[in-house]
Amino acid sequence: MMGRPRTPSRTRFAWFLAGRLRASRKRGQLLSFISWIALGGVALGVTALIVVIGVMTGMQNELREKILGSYPHILIQQEGNSLRLDDWERVVEVAEGVPGVVAAAPIGMTKVGLNRIDSDFVDIMDLYATDLTSSGPSVTPMEDSLRAGHIPIVRQPGGLPAVALGSGLANRLGVFPGDTVLVIVLESLRLGPNGDPDFRMEYWVASGIFSTGMYDFDMRNGYASLSDLQRLLQMEKGTASYVGLRVEDPWQAEAITGPVWEALGGWPYHVEAWTETNSQLFAALRLEKLGMALILSLIVLVAALNIAGTLAMVVVNRTREIGILKAMGLTRKDTLRAFMLHGSWIGFVGTAAGMTLGLTLAFLIERYGLIPIEPDIYFVDRLPVALSVWDIVWIASLSLLVPIAATIYPARQAASLEPVEAIRHG
Repeated sequence: MMGRPRTPSRTRFAWFLAGRLRASRKRGQLLSFISWIALGGVALGVTALIVVIGVMTGMQNELREKILGSYPHILIQQEGNSLRLDDWERVVEVAEGVPGVVAAAPIGMTKVGLNRIDSDFVDIMDLYATDLTSSGPSVTPMEDSLRAGHIPIVRQPGGLPAVALGSGLANRLGVFPGDTVLVIVLESLRLGPNGDPDFRMEYWVASGIFSTGMYDFDMRNGYASLSDLQRLLQMEKGTASYVGLRVEDPWQAEAITGPVWEALGGWPYHVEAWTETNSQLFAALRLEKLGMALILSLIVLVAALNIAGTLAMVVVNRTREIGILKAMGLTRKDTLRAFMLHGSWIGFVGTAAGMTLGLTLAFLIERYGLIPIEPDIYFVDRLPVALSVWDIVWIASLSLLVPIAATIYPARQAASLEPVEAIRHG
């Protein structure tokens, strides 16, 4: 007994009809060409979004790594006009007992004038100091390098105090390792008998030159031992400028500031996470990334308009065929589905091609450093690329949803055609 012939599903029929809409004919070659232009527009927009957003994310990551390489995750300061933190040993002991805190250490910081002894030029430097005698874990990778002697700041017996200078600052002053420099204290200003400013100053030796890769940092920063800075500023032995903390997860630093502040007893202490200290910088980067995403999304929008225009021309060009099919039983739902599948096919293939090309370009740029840039300006020597799963998901979703949305109006126009009128005026 022969079975009944199987009726094709409505979805398969809609796909077949969508394929016929894509197929070119003598009168429809222009429509087919425009469809491929729309597909290429989607692919180009997705490629541009992938590469540019990857570069913006890579720059953010590089900047974050540079900052965390030199600055603690959390800074503890003491309120007041003296810019001093008294009894840092107790602060370190209390802070290390807070869950999530890995290390705590005193930090000295002041602004000084720096002069090469055979020059009349004086530059302003942020002089940081670290405790080289501590046996506990370091709070920054820079402190690791200082303690290990990779950047020498240990004062030689009978010699001058040592200071390590940023490469940009050393180049601007013309200072080389071993040169003697004059360090001029700019805080605690005193007046002489005649009312003239009396600056305290000492001769130090440039023991080394370091480069962090951050142009601004290397142009204005230097490092010395905490004991030398305390003596220079006439600070008490248990006094520092700040206490720096390192936490297990840098992104949770802001959440730990509250427990640290409470453990210290609140006022007069001020606890600030690195995300707060650099909030303006990262806010500017996020705004720039958002602006670039919006601008490049216009490429996908233009491609979507091309899809809408293509489908509208298909409706006009194939009005008679649509009318005949409707007279033969094609439903409004089938027509709507076929046209939306046609536009969705353009969006899907364009998105897949754009994602493939964009991810390939991003990988090649990052892996082989294809785009070198000036490190003195951009703090990196090549264009970094980093993509998160979230970036890929929202780009793919945008490039799929926008073309699909663009098909709604022309698909509804095709579905609303009356068979008799379509055949008569097609």
